[in-house]
Amino acid sequence: MVSVNNNQPEEQPKEDKPTGGLMEKIQQLGQTNVPQLSQDSKIHCLTIVGQIEGHLQLPPQNKTTKYEHLIPQIVAIEQNPKIEGVLVILNTVGGDVEAGLAISEMLASLSKPTVSLVLGGGHSIGVPIAVSCDYSYIAETATMTIHPIRLTGLVIGVPQTFEYLDKMQERVVNFVTKHSKITEEDFKDLMFAKGNLTRDIGTNVIGIDAVTSGLIDDVGGVGNAMKKLNELIDANKEQTEGIIQ
Repeated sequence: MVSVNNNQPEEQPKEDKPTGGLMEKIQQLGQTNVPQLSQDSKIHCLTIVGQIEGHLQLPPQNKTTKYEHLIPQIVAIEQNPKIEGVLVILNTVGGDVEAGLAISEMLASLSKPTVSLVLGGGHSIGVPIAVSCDYSYIAETATMTIHPIRLTGLVIGVPQTFEYLDKMQERVVNFVTKHSKITEEDFKDLMFAKGNLTRDIGTNVIGIDAVTSGLIDDVGGVGNAMKKLNELIDANKEQTEGIIQ
C-alpha cells in the first residue's frame, strides 16, 4: 500500500508583484502613473521633493527631483486632452537655479489650470516654482527660505562671476514678482534681510507670513488645493465653450 502524506504544505498563492515597467516608473519618477497612462483622473499630481537636480548629478544618498524627468512630464500633460488640471506638490530645499527656473517657466506657460501646494518647505529656487501656478497654497506649518543666489558662500573675486550671479538673481526676482502679489521691493527686503538666518542673509517665512507678504495666495492643504483646482477647471471649460459658441 502506498502511503499518502497529507501534511504537505499548501502551495501559497503568488503575490502580485509590480511589473518591470511599473517598477521602473516608481524608481525613476517616484510615481506609478505617468501622464500618458493617467485615465482614472482628470487631474495630474506633479511632485517636487528633495533637492532639484540640474546640470550636475548629486550624490546617490540625496533625495532629488531630476528636471530632465519633469520636463517631459509637463510636455505630456500639455498634450494629453484627458488631463484638465495639474496639482503641484512641493517639499523641496531648492537646488539648481537654472533647472528650477526652467520648471517654473514651463508650469507658468501651461494652458491648463494649475495649483501649487507647499508642504514642509519650498525653499530657495522652490519659491519661483511655487508661485508659477495659477493659484498657490502653503500649509500652516510649512516654511519658505528666501535668500540671494550664491555658489559656495566664498568671496567672489572675479567681477564677471558676480555680474552673472547678479543677472541670474534678477531673473528670479522678476519671475517671482510677476507671478505673485509681492512687490519687488518687499521681495528684495526679505532676500537681503540680516539676522533672520544663522550666519547668512535671507528670511524664513512660515505659513500665514508668506500669504501676508503676497508671496503665496492662501493657507491650506490638499483639500483646499483640490477644491480650487476643480473650480479653475470648471471656469476654464466655461470659457472654452463660450469661445467655441
